Amino acid sequence: MTAANSSVTVSDNAGDIPSRLDRLPWSRWHWRVVMALGIAWVLDGLEVTLIGSLGSVLERQDTLALTAAQVGWTGSLYIAGAVLGALVFGRLTDRLGRKKLFMITLAVYMAATLATAFSTGFVFLSICRFITGLGIGGEYAAINSAIDELIPARVRGRVNLAINASFWVGAALGAGLSLVLLDPNVLGPALGWRACFLLGAVLAVAIVLVRRHVPESPRWLLMHGRADEARRIIEDIEAQVARQHGSLPSLASHAAAAHASASAGTPPLRQVLNVLLHRYRRRSIVVLAMMVAQAFVYNAIFFTYALVLTRFYQVPDNRVALYIFPFALGNVLGPFLLGPLFDSIGRRRMISLTYLLSGIGLALTGFAFMQGWLTAFSQTLCWSVLFFIASTAASSAYLTVSEVFPLEMRAMAISIFYAIGTGTGGFIAPVLFGWLIESGNRGSVALGYAVGAVLAMLAGLLARSHAVDAERKALEEVASLSG
Repeated sequence: MTAANSSVTVSDNAGDIPSRLDRLPWSRWHWRVVMALGIAWVLDGLEVTLIGSLGSVLERQDTLALTAAQVGWTGSLYIAGAVLGALVFGRLTDRLGRKKLFMITLAVYMAATLATAFSTGFVFLSICRFITGLGIGGEYAAINSAIDELIPARVRGRVNLAINASFWVGAALGAGLSLVLLDPNVLGPALGWRACFLLGAVLAVAIVLVRRHVPESPRWLLMHGRADEARRIIEDIEAQVARQHGSLPSLASHAAAAHASASAGTPPLRQVLNVLLHRYRRRSIVVLAMMVAQAFVYNAIFFTYALVLTRFYQVPDNRVALYIFPFALGNVLGPFLLGPLFDSIGRRRMISLTYLLSGIGLALTGFAFMQGWLTAFSQTLCWSVLFFIASTAASSAYLTVSEVFPLEMRAMAISIFYAIGTGTGGFIAPVLFGWLIESGNRGSVALGYAVGAVLAMLAGLLARSHAVDAERKALEEVASLSG
């Protein structure tokens, strides 16, 4: 190490690497990691919002002349791609490393989004949306693994939730793009929707340049017997943090000290399933319920948001984006303001509380919609307040699945539960709600909302009894807890 790094406390024991990561004070280096990797949720928010905002535009004869059901199918096919992408790239993330995969998945996303801008009809658009989903699904597994393995344990909850909330930064960006580019005085609907996707691809190019500087996870390297490389990376990280903060806390005084075993490698799929279904059965049930509930609620409402506004409230299709902004604001503020409570009050209490309140709020809002008590403005206000809580609940699902399973199978566990939860809740919901909305019956749509409410409350009850108290604990310690 250089003289500039002389204040860094170094251990020759590679197994101390997890503790060395967890003891670090928050620094500019952590901000760079969060910005470079957290952008995955911005991209997903951008993609989902574009289809949500452009849904009614794509029904126009001067665009692609889709039906409401076909708009719903494009959302479901995007989800199907994300499910497959999570499974394929999740396995590769555990085998080949976090960094290699979060670069590959970003490239897949970029190419598919670019191609979407040149769609000529429903089939071409559907193929592009499916491949875009492949990239985004892969991002979830690679990014969630890397972030949790690089962020100190004491702030892991709030950071993870805040990063997940950045989905809604992308949502606001997508809404802004559609609002401006669909304006007849700018490009208009016929060309504006294509420009939206082109700009999404341009954003991905910029992200590639930033991500090149994010290192491989030292925890993953150690697990795969690459201790020397892991040491070099942790020493470089410590040096960067020490230049900003001075001497780092000693390992002896670090309460969250945890040791990792080297050369465990990637377990076979049969072993992964055995761990999930037997050793961590209760954790698996809780995570599955959380993932299904949040996927159903979010995809049901957001993929068909434009259709509800235009069909039931007669909002002009080029003004739909205006109603996205307050909705996105509620979704961003929830995890940012409530996230610290997951590290202080604890995971179990906050997960159960947010899911139960989300279910109750969704049921009440659905009833008000069915009775015709709401306007476009009050409907949006209700969703904004509701999803202040529901966004926090959904973010906690991704936090939970990424921290309660062993490192050597973490990405695969994330991808399995993302695939099952999103495949059932996310794939079915847009098609179901597209069909319900096309019927024009408020009662039918409200019934769909009631299903989501029941799923959310069930997840909350399960979390109250069986969620893991992972707050402020090292990932290795969480994996060793019983239950």
